[in-house]
Amino acid sequence: MTDARDDDIDGGGFDFDDWDRLKPFTGRVATLDDVQAKAAVFALGDTERPYPLDMELPPPAIWWDEDGEKPVVIIQAEAHTNADDEEMEILGLILPDGDGAVALMEDVDFVDATDVTWRQLVSDYIDPSAAND
Repeated sequence: MTDARDDDIDGGGFDFDDWDRLKPFTGRVATLDDVQAKAAVFALGDTERPYPLDMELPPPAIWWDEDGEKPVVIIQAEAHTNADDEEMEILGLILPDGDGAVALMEDVDFVDATDVTWRQLVSDYIDPSAAND
């Protein structure tokens, strides 16, 4: 017999047809409890004057990390001030496989879900062998 709650479990990943079902974390700054409950991607405790950024979530984006470009969906957006009094805009990202990542706003390009590059990156991420064809 299958537990009814199994139907409610979301693997967390996405493809280019269902990315918008990802639930954003909005309205307040995330806590460690939010991250542990998998409602948020990150929680920063050593910053000053944190606040949630006012932006429409979740948008698709391309994240530029040290390995190149990756397709992501942004589910969390906050501003934090560090010890040097520099404000950083920090994003919580979800990758197609459901993994989470944290990036600075300056390291992502917002795109439309119909963006050919983003859609190809999603396809290649889901099926890496397709990228070599």
